[in-house]
Amino acid sequence: MNANQEAEGFPLLALIRVHSRIKEEPLMNTNEREMKNRKADSISVDSRPFADSYNPDVLSCLANLSSDEVFTPPQLANQMLDLLPQELWSDPQARFLDPACKTGVFLREIARRLDQGLAAQIPDRQERINHIMKHQLFGIAITELTGLMSRRSLYCSKIANGKYSVCTAFDNPQGNIRFRRIAHTWEDGRCVFCGANQENYERGEELETHAYEFIHTEKPEKIFNMKFDVIIGNPPYQLETGGFGRQAKPIYHFFVQQAQKLNPRYLIMIIPSRWFAGGMGLDTFRKAMLRDRRINCIVDFTNAKDCFQGISISGGVNYFLWARDYNGPCKFTSIHDGKSNTLDRYLDEFPVLVRYNEAVQIIHKVKAKNESPMSNIVSSINPFGFPRSFRGNSVRSKNALKVYSSEGFGYVDREVLSQGYDLAMRYKIMVSQTISEHAGEPAKDGKFRVLSTVKILAPGEICTFSYIVLGPCINEAEASNLKDYLLTKFARFLILQAVSSINLSKDKFIFLPIQDFSKPWTDEELYKKYGLTEDEIAFIEKMIRPMDAETEPGDE
Repeated sequence: MNANQEAEGFPLLALIRVHSRIKEEPLMNTNEREMKNRKADSISVDSRPFADSYNPDVLSCLANLSSDEVFTPPQLANQMLDLLPQELWSDPQARFLDPACKTGVFLREIARRLDQGLAAQIPDRQERINHIMKHQLFGIAITELTGLMSRRSLYCSKIANGKYSVCTAFDNPQGNIRFRRIAHTWEDGRCVFCGANQENYERGEELETHAYEFIHTEKPEKIFNMKFDVIIGNPPYQLETGGFGRQAKPIYHFFVQQAQKLNPRYLIMIIPSRWFAGGMGLDTFRKAMLRDRRINCIVDFTNAKDCFQGISISGGVNYFLWARDYNGPCKFTSIHDGKSNTLDRYLDEFPVLVRYNEAVQIIHKVKAKNESPMSNIVSSINPFGFPRSFRGNSVRSKNALKVYSSEGFGYVDREVLSQGYDLAMRYKIMVSQTISEHAGEPAKDGKFRVLSTVKILAPGEICTFSYIVLGPCINEAEASNLKDYLLTKFARFLILQAVSSINLSKDKFIFLPIQDFSKPWTDEELYKKYGLTEDEIAFIEKMIRPMDAETEPGDE
C-alpha cells in the first residue's frame, strides 16, 4: 500500500505515518509544476494549489474519525462560509481567524474563495497566494498534530517556509497557524479558565494539556495583535471533569465568548445545541445568546449525524452567524427527518430555545390558556437523597421503604431517609432522568419516545438519583391519570421542546400544562382543547412514538 492509498483509508495513525514518511512530495508534485509555470490566468478553480487533493479529499475522510475531536467536512465548512457576504472574497484587507484549527479546512476553503475573488486585483498568482496566506488567513491549532495537519491543508506543507510550501513569503515554520503549549492555571484543583480537573489534566511534556490557547487568556486580542473581520471555527466541545458520573464539562461556549470579545464583523461557529436549554454551566451563555439580536441566523441539526456522518452528539448541533452590525430577528432553520424549515424568530420568546419551528405556534396555543406548568410539581434532582449506585437491602425490614433504582428495587430503613419524607408517603410518578433516545437521536422511523420509565410510586416507595418525581397526588386514581397524561403524544411532544440533551429535569416540563387529574386525558381531547389544526396534529403524530399504558412497566 502506498502512502496516498493509506491516507485514503482514513485512520489517524495512517495520516501521522504519511506526514512522517512522504516529506510532502506526493501532494506537491502537481503544485510545483503549476507554481513554476506561473500561468495564473489559465489555472482553473479546481487546479489551485490548495484544491488539488480534493478528489478524494482527506479532510472529508478525517471528518469521520471520532467524536473526541469532531472534524469538519469540507461541504459543511462551505455551507457555513456561504452565510458570509460575497464582497468579503474580493476584499484584500479582510482578515480571517480560525481559533480552533483541527484540519485547516476553514482556512483552506477561505483561501480558495479569496484566490478567485482577488484574481483581478492581484493578477500574479504567486503574489496573490502570498498575500492571502500571509496577510489574510490566521489560525490557532488546538494540538501540535492539528497544527501540522492545518498547515499541510493550507500551505500544502506542514512547514510553512519549507521547500514545498505554496507560500514563499514566510520566514518561520509555523506561518500564521500557530501552536503554543499552554499550561492550565490551577486554583483549588480546577483551571480558572476552562474548569479542567487538575488531577486529570496536569500532565507531562509527552501529553497534550488540552489547555487551548484561545480560551486560556484574559486578552485574546494579544495573540495576533490585530483585529479580524471574520472568526470561524468548530471548537472542542467538552472536557472530562472527573466529577460524579464523570460528567463532561462544556467548553465550546468559552470559544464563542472569547471570539465576541474580539468584536469581529462576523462570527460563525458550529457547536452542540445543548446550550438551547442551558444547564452544566451554560445558563449564563444561553441567556446572553437568546437576548443577542446580532445573531443573524442559526442552522440547527436535531440529529448530529445529519451534519457529522456517523457521529453521535447528544442534543444535536447547530451553526450560527453572529453579525456585529445586525440588529433584528434570527432566521432559524431547523433540519430534521431530511427536511428543512425556516422561520424568522426572536430567540428569547421562551425561557429555552425551541428548536422546531413547527412547534412554536402549538406552544403559543397552549400558553394562551394561562395554565400552570407541570414544572411546578416536578421534583428537583435526587428528591430522596440516594445516589445512582444505591441499591438498598434485599430483605425488607419492618417499616422499611421500597427504593427503586436502575437495576430494580431494594429496601431501606425509614430512619435513613434524610429528605423528601412527605413526598415519600404520598402517591407520585417516577420518571427516568434519562430520556429514551440514545444521544437524543430519534429511532429509525424518525420518531421520539422521549420518556423512558414512567411508574406510579405508592406511599412508602421512593427512588434513587436515577429518577425525578412528579406529584404528590391525592390518591391512586389521580396518580394513574397523571401517568396516562405523561404517556400521551401531546405531553411528550411538549416535553421534547425543552430537551436539548439526554437528561430530564424540572425545567424540561415548562411547556406542559397541568390538567384536572380527577379525570383521564387522551390525545384527541387535548388536541381539541388547545385548538390544534390538522397540520399541527400531523406534526405531533409524525414526531412522537406511541406509549401504551398497557405495555409500560407495571405498577405493582
